[in-house]
Amino acid sequence: MQFRPCIDIHNGKVKQIVGSTLSDLGKTNGHPKENFVADKDATYYAKIYKRDGLRGGHIINLNMKGTDEYETSKEMALKALSAYPGGMQYGGGVDDKNARDFISAGASHVIVTSFVFNNGRVDYDALKRLSETVGREHLVLDLSCTRVDDKFVIVTDRWQNISKEVITYNFLDRLAFYCDEFLIHAADVEGRGSGIDRDLVGFLSRYKRVPITYAGGVHDYGDIELISYLSDNNMDFTVGSCLDLFGGELSYDRIVKRIVNR
Repeated sequence: MQFRPCIDIHNGKVKQIVGSTLSDLGKTNGHPKENFVADKDATYYAKIYKRDGLRGGHIINLNMKGTDEYETSKEMALKALSAYPGGMQYGGGVDDKNARDFISAGASHVIVTSFVFNNGRVDYDALKRLSETVGREHLVLDLSCTRVDDKFVIVTDRWQNISKEVITYNFLDRLAFYCDEFLIHAADVEGRGSGIDRDLVGFLSRYKRVPITYAGGVHDYGDIELISYLSDNNMDFTVGSCLDLFGGELSYDRIVKRIVNR
C-alpha cells in the first residue's frame, strides 16, 4: 500500500475542487466548486513529493483541451514534471499524438480516459494505438466511475459524461493488457470529504492483475486504515482536499511517516 500524492491544476493554479461540478457548458456560473486554491505553484508540491521519495502520484490538468486555460495549466504541469523527472504521472488531454511529449518532459506515465472512448464505449483501436505509441509500461487508464443502478459506470470528459462501460473484473482484465495501472476516482464522493466509497473499494480490492490507485472521499485516518484493511494492504490511495497541504486537517507528514513508512 502506497500513498500516491496529487497535484490538480485548473486555470493555471493548483486547486482542489469537487470534480462533479466541472462543466464545459458554463454551469455553476462557469466555475467548479473549489475547496482550495494554492498560493504556491505545482513545482512547489512536486519538490515536496520528490524530497519525501513519493513516486507514482498524478498531475491532472482539469481544463478542456483546446482552450487557453488548458495551455496555461499544461505549462505549469510541465514545470512540475521537470522538477521531479520520472516521479509523477500526467493526465489531461493526452492522446496518441502528444503522449510521448509528456514522457519526454518527465512523466513516468500518461493517464488517459476520454481519448480511448467513442460514443460511450472503449475504442480498442485507439487504446491499442496509444499503448503501442507510448508503451504499455507508461500508460495508466483512469476509470473514474459513478453509481448507476448499483453498478459502477465509467465517467469520461473530466467526469461530465456517463459512459456505457460498467466496471467488472472481466472488463478490467481486457483493459489490463494495454496498461500498467488503473487510477479510479469515486466520482460521487470525490472532493466532498465525506468518506470513501466502501463498496467500490471492496470491489476493487479483489482485483490483483495490475495495481489500482483509489481516490475519492478520504477524510480521516480511519478511511486510510479501511482501505488498507479491505485491500489487505494491497491498494494504493490518494488524499486530496482533506490533506493539510491543500487546506485540510489530515497531516501529510503523519501519512508519510505512519502509513508509507510503517
